[in-house]
Formats: sequence, structure tokens, C-alpha cells
Amino acid sequence: MLKKLFGKKETPTEEKIFAPLNGKVVELETVPDPTFSQKMMGDGVAIEPTDGEVVSPVNGEIIQFFHTKHAVGIKSESGLELLIHVGLETVGMGGEGFEGHVKEGDKVKVGDPLISVDLDLVKEKASSTITPVIITNPDVLENVEKKYTDDASRAEAEIMYTKVKK
Repeated sequence: MLKKLFGKKETPTEEKIFAPLNGKVVELETVPDPTFSQKMMGDGVAIEPTDGEVVSPVNGEIIQFFHTKHAVGIKSESGLELLIHVGLETVGMGGEGFEGHVKEGDKVKVGDPLISVDLDLVKEKASSTITPVIITNPDVLENVEKKYTDDASRAEAEIMYTKVKK
């Protein structure tokens, strides 16, 4: 009892992951890139975005922010490590059309701005705007439920529900 009052906050074992973008949530297997579709980096879903505002899908900490601003890694309160990879073959854009709003070490809450991206430029210069949302440490998962929808609202639509092993 005293530990709960004065001690370290308990780590949650269940977590909702919200849409980081407005758009259509699709199966990861449909992403036209084998790194993602064959789950080489982990399990998750992908979003076909309708705009270029990327927000945090969880409460957590930024653990990686690529210098090209096309991808961000977040460690959630339950210990999940998420990668949001905006578009396919966007690393080759060298950051053009991307604006970052966070840096490594920043604490974020659901809905906090992460990246703004010019989707028209991505359509012109990269192979796709589809954005994988990957759990890169799936070994900590006990269970994950994915939720697909044609019209997810960023920071509002739940796209995955997870249970983490204790």
C-alpha cells in the first residue's frame, strides 16, 4: 500500500494505440514493401493518410528521430517501442517536405505533434504515402488486437489494443 502511495508508478500492462494520422487503417501485409509486409521490423498496421499531420499515438518518450524526419520511434508507458515510418522510400528525400516537432528524449502525450509532411511532395518523390505503425519489440507482447477502419481520426481512433507481458 505504501509503495502505491509513495513509490514508483506501476507500469501499465494494457495499452491503446491511437491513429497517428487521419486516414484509412489497413493490414500491414498490404504495404508494398517486404520490410514491412513481411513484418521484418515487427507487427502493426499501416495508414493511408489523408493529410500530413503526424501526432503521437501513445503517451511516452521519443527514443529515435531520424535526421531525415521521415520516421520516429516512441517508447510507450507500458514499454512498447513504436516506429512510425511516413511513406515508403522517403529516406531518399533527405528531409525535404518534412518538418519535425520533437527531438529524442522529449516526453509526449497522445495527440502531440510529431511531424508535418507535404504529402503531395511525397507522392511526387517517393513510392508511396502509406505509413506503417510498427511495434518493434513484439517479444514484450502477450496479445495485440488490430482495428481497421476507412476513416481513422488522428489521436482519437484506436488502431491497436495491446497487452504486455509482466
